[in-house]
Amino acid sequence: MLKSWLIWGAKLGFSGVLIWYLIGKVDLDEAWRRGSAIRADWLAVSVGLMMAQIALATWRWHSVMRAIGAVLALRRTLRIFYMGTFFNLALPSSIGGDAVRVWKARRAGLTLAAALNSVMLERVATLFGLVLLVAVTQPLLLSRLDDVPGAWVFPILTLMGLAGIGVLMVLDQLPEGFRRWRVMRGLAQLAGDTRRLFLTPRHAVVTLGLAVLGHANLAMVVHALAMGLGIEVSVVDCLVLVPPVILLTMLPISVAGWGVREGAMVAAFGFVGVPAASALVLSILYGLVVIVTGLPGGAIWLLDADRGEEAPV
Repeated sequence: MLKSWLIWGAKLGFSGVLIWYLIGKVDLDEAWRRGSAIRADWLAVSVGLMMAQIALATWRWHSVMRAIGAVLALRRTLRIFYMGTFFNLALPSSIGGDAVRVWKARRAGLTLAAALNSVMLERVATLFGLVLLVAVTQPLLLSRLDDVPGAWVFPILTLMGLAGIGVLMVLDQLPEGFRRWRVMRGLAQLAGDTRRLFLTPRHAVVTLGLAVLGHANLAMVVHALAMGLGIEVSVVDCLVLVPPVILLTMLPISVAGWGVREGAMVAAFGFVGVPAASALVLSILYGLVVIVTGLPGGAIWLLDADRGEEAPV
């Protein structure tokens, strides 16, 4: 417990230092003026798109469940996913929401292996979908900008992602002597589930398609906020620049991506001429929209009927 809180404290400190540094580099009066003048209609559009993100992510997780033979009603999946979204905001650990999803899915009737593997593979598909989107849109960025640092990074990440999925698929091919360990039997089942998901075209296409669509939708959330703030960026700009920002925020070095997201957003949108103050406000508003749309998951948790039931055997 102490170690967990120390890690969380380090992340909080890192986020605070980054935000403090950025605030010292921007015109706060200009940032406040832009933020307070956001158009309500575009703000509502951004909230609506973020709510749609919950539905897309739920569908993606449900698609993974179907691929591995786990049966859970879509409505119940939505409720559990929304609870997990809330706990990702409320708990110090970045995987707290995933732990809640595993626990609630187990209580809803899935086996422990199915609950755990479905959440893990949904995370894998989400991350790989993000890397794919970045790799596909990168040529658009390179065609518009002369000197983009680290242009080789995302193609390599794509290959690493494919290699990582391949490793998951063969975890059950380890020597027979390892099978006596319970954890190795669990990894063997994970390998089988990974093959069922990624080697079955209809499941792989739907799951990865939903992952890519979800990340594109997040780019549209940023675009809606930019329109509300009067920032002149195109849909293509957001599709190209936002996915790498999201990828960086997934690094477990800050609290919910705060600080990292702001620094990355300022740097990324600086390539297309957006002032640092405007990009900082854009990133902060995006983070606030994420929080606002995630809070109803707490109410769903409090009203959930099975909180007192025993987990099924």
